[in-house]
This record gives sequence, C-alpha cells and structure tokens, in this order.
Amino acid sequence: MNRKNHSFFDMQFITSCISTTMVLLLLGMVVFFVLSAGNLSVYVRENISFSALLSDDMKETEILKFQKTLDAQPYVKSTTYISKEQALREETEAMGTDPQEFIGYNPFTASIEINLNSAYANADSLAWVEKDILQRGKVLEIVYPEALIDTVNRNVQKISLILLALAGLLMVISFSLINNTIRLAIYAKRFLIHTMKLVGADWSFIRRPFLVRNLWIGIISGLLANGLLVTGGHWLVGYEPQLIHIINTDMMLMVMGAVMVFGICITVLCAYFSINRYLRMKTDSLYR
Repeated sequence: MNRKNHSFFDMQFITSCISTTMVLLLLGMVVFFVLSAGNLSVYVRENISFSALLSDDMKETEILKFQKTLDAQPYVKSTTYISKEQALREETEAMGTDPQEFIGYNPFTASIEINLNSAYANADSLAWVEKDILQRGKVLEIVYPEALIDTVNRNVQKISLILLALAGLLMVISFSLINNTIRLAIYAKRFLIHTMKLVGADWSFIRRPFLVRNLWIGIISGLLANGLLVTGGHWLVGYEPQLIHIINTDMMLMVMGAVMVFGICITVLCAYFSINRYLRMKTDSLYR
C-alpha cells in the first residue's frame, strides 16, 4: 500500500498538478473578469436614474398611488419619491443659497426618481418606457441622461467582445498547455503501456489507471485554482467593499464550476487520446 501511494502521488504527479493549476488559474481569471464585466454593466445600468417630473395639481396620495403603479412595472427596479420641499432643500445645499428667497416661491416640482432594470436601459426600450409612463399619470416630462446611457452601452459591448475573444484564445492555449503536459507524462510510460499490451491486457484495463490518475490531477488542480481565485476575490471585496455588488456569491460559484469542469474534462480527455495514441503505436515507433 505504501509503495502504491508513493507511485501515485510521485513527483511527476505533483509537477502535473502545479502546471495544470497555473493554467486553470489563468483561465479562471478570464472567466472571472468576463462575469465581472457583465455584473458591472448591470450595476451601472441599474444605477442610472431618470426623473419623472410631476404636475403641481397632483395630491400626495395620488403621487404615492402612482409610485406603487410604477413599482409594479417589469421595467422598474426601484423608485424614490422627491417632494417639492425636498428638492428645494437639496438644491439649496448644493448651491449654498435658497432660490426661494430671490424668486419668492418654490420653483421646483415634485418628481419620482426611477431606476430601470438593466435589460431596459437602452435607447429603444427607454423610448417605449417614456411613452408608457407619460400615459399613466400627470407627468410633465421625463428627464434622463440619454448620451450617458448610449456611451455605457457602447463601452459595455466593446469590453464584452474583447473579453470573450481573450477567453476563447486563452481556452485554446490552456488546452494546448495541459495537453502537452499530459502527453509528456504518458510518453514516459510508453514502454509500460507496450509491456501491458504484450501480456494480453485489454485497452480499457490499460487506460483505467492513467484516466484515474489524470482525473485526480484535474480535481486537485481545480481545487487549488479555485482556492486562489476565491482568496483573490475576498481580498478585492475587503479592499473595496462596493465590489460586493459585482463580485457576488453566484458569480464566484459560476467561476469555480467552470474551472472544475474544464480542469476535469480537459485532463481526462487529453489522457484518453494520448493513451490511445500509444496503444495503437507499433514497437518500432516507441523509440522515435
């Protein structure tokens, strides 16, 4: 049993785990940034608010009823009612002077600040949302930063395309690196594979220990890479607590799942194809 454990977790096994962990860590970082970019775009879109300026002849009870109606709409994430008095106080604090002292009356109107769900934060949806809100109550005007929303959407699309291209490229590179590592490990065992063929072992019997060994390499490497990724994510949230809106539990679970699945699948598949190559190889080719 001691000899068996020593031969399974040997230096070649440890070296393969380390190299595979490094590759999976790089791949996990790309998945992490891709998902973070998606969460960031949702967070930015949902925090761009626009104002529905209300008519002065609306009573507060009507306004609160209208606010509840808006909250029930699928495109609304949240709403905030700002009365005329609150708007005056905020502007007085911002400007340092009270406009009412010069004009003689409160020049501001009551409004409802609306934050949309991210799926509706685009030019086409905003036009429909604006029309729908104007039909529902005594709304004088809808004010929103159209230029800012267009800029955010364009930048999000560019960043997403760049990250997806980088993810695809790194996936190909990761496959090649892990495949080469496994092929070298199996190449060192090619004479053992040939000997087992000579004594009559069938292919499935010969493949089994190699597949099990590389399955464990994929599992251990995935766990190590995930441990490093979780540690990095925890450090980032600790350094900047606001990142908790972007680096959340669901996103980290998706990253960890992708790393584990890729690590296990790629190590087992590469081992399978590499072993089959040497199982088909003739004796003369083993020395090349």
